[in-house]
Formats: sequence, C-alpha cells, structure tokens
Amino acid sequence: MVALVRVLLVCVLLGFSGCSTVRFAYNNADIYLSWQLGKYLDVQDTQLEEVERHIAAFLAWHRANALPQYIGLVNEASSRFARGISQEDLVWGYDSLQAQVLQAVRAAAGEMADLLDRLTPEQIAYMERRFAEDNRKYVRENVAGSIEERRRRRVKRNVERLEEWFGNLSEGQIERVRQYAERAPFPEAMRDRERKRLQSEFIEIIRAKQAKARFAQWAVDWERRREPEHAATVRAQRMEYFAMLVDLSKTLNPSQRDAVEARFRELASDFERLARK
Repeated sequence: MVALVRVLLVCVLLGFSGCSTVRFAYNNADIYLSWQLGKYLDVQDTQLEEVERHIAAFLAWHRANALPQYIGLVNEASSRFARGISQEDLVWGYDSLQAQVLQAVRAAAGEMADLLDRLTPEQIAYMERRFAEDNRKYVRENVAGSIEERRRRRVKRNVERLEEWFGNLSEGQIERVRQYAERAPFPEAMRDRERKRLQSEFIEIIRAKQAKARFAQWAVDWERRREPEHAATVRAQRMEYFAMLVDLSKTLNPSQRDAVEARFRELASDFERLARK
C-alpha cells in the first residue's frame, strides 16, 4: 500500500507530462496495489477478498486524510516558488512530504498487520525470493559500473526529471546538473546494505507473528535506525541537490517559470477533484 504514497510523492516532487497521471494512478490504485501485494505476498484465493478490503479501507483513509493535506502543501510550495525558492524552502518541502508519507505508512501498516501475521512459511519464503530479485535489480541499476558510468546515469536521470517540470533545459542548466553529479556523494551501496537489513528485520517480524504488535512502529522508525555514515551521506546528497535546484531556479526563463506554475496549479486541481470523489 505504501506504493501509492510513493507514486503521489513522486508526482508532487517531480511532476509528470500532464497531471492526468496523478488521476490515473489514484483512480486505479486498487488494481495497482493488489498487483504489488501479489508480487510479494503470493496471495491465495481465500486471502484475495481480505486484501481487497484492506486496500479499500486504506484508500478511503488516504482520500479523507491525506489528499486535503497534499492540496495545502502544493499551494504553499507554489507560493514559495513564486517568491523565489531558497534552500530553507526545499528543506520545508522535503520534511513536510516525509511527514505525510510516514502518516500513510503507519495507516497502511496497520491495515496489513493482521494478514501478515497469518502468512504461511511458504508465503514468507516466496517473499524472500522476491526481495532477493529486487536486490539484484537494484545493484544492477544503481550500484554497478564505474563512477563515471554512475555519474552519466545520474545526469541523464536528473535532466529527464527536471525537464518534466521546466521543459527543455539550456546547456548552462544541464552543466549545473553535471556539477551536481560530480559533487554529490553516492549513497547507493550503503542503501543496498540498508535495504537488505530492513528486509531481514521485516521477515523476522512476520516469522515471529508480531506484525500487529510491531510492524506499524517499525515501518515509520526505520530511517532513525540508519547507520550514521549512511545518514550523513544521504543528507550531503540531498543538500547538494537542493543547492542545484536553488541555482537552477535563478536561471529559469519566463517559459520555464510558467511551466512550473502551471504544474503546481494542475496538481492542486487534481488533488481537489480526487478529494471530492
């Protein structure tokens, strides 16, 4: 269920070509979440109806509680952008969105805990195999390759994301993205270790049939248990990214500024429509 929260968070942070993507993701969230859960839980026929009830309950909670707050965040972000963004504005945006995500994570974890406590050993083994497949893919896409190759991937990924917000970047703006790619540390290898540790902790919780007692709190506290070196590296990368965004915001031409302001308006409008349904 946390997958839906991530989809909406990406929409807010990065935008899409046409905010109908937000509506599409939300209106089809029940199907998407059922598919995602099926990938990891190997849900049996007798459990399918229960999973659908949990998904419906979570989405009802999210529509009533989270969407109104998303609207406020988008409108506030739009106002801050219009005034000229600072690093403090970006820290505010990140912290505000993280708070929203953790609320939704706690709600989703509470919905799923009872089912997790009743998983069979075979279903848990299936989940472990899927985690292992995900880990291999993560290493292949994020950790493998030389530093130069990883920097090129970082530049390409960030230019694509930024152009979804701003439209085409100038060569000078792309150069600033290259500077970010050079300066920012790479936390991916540490993140790979963290992923595996968290997966191991999660498997331990459900094997012990303690999801109802422990899962929700564990799910919202995981970042606090991050290794100090990893936490420092992630913060350093984030601050470099924020510095890049502040610099880029000062170079936007009128067309690019209009594109950002239009995106904020569309996002707020989408969330308002969804909240009324």
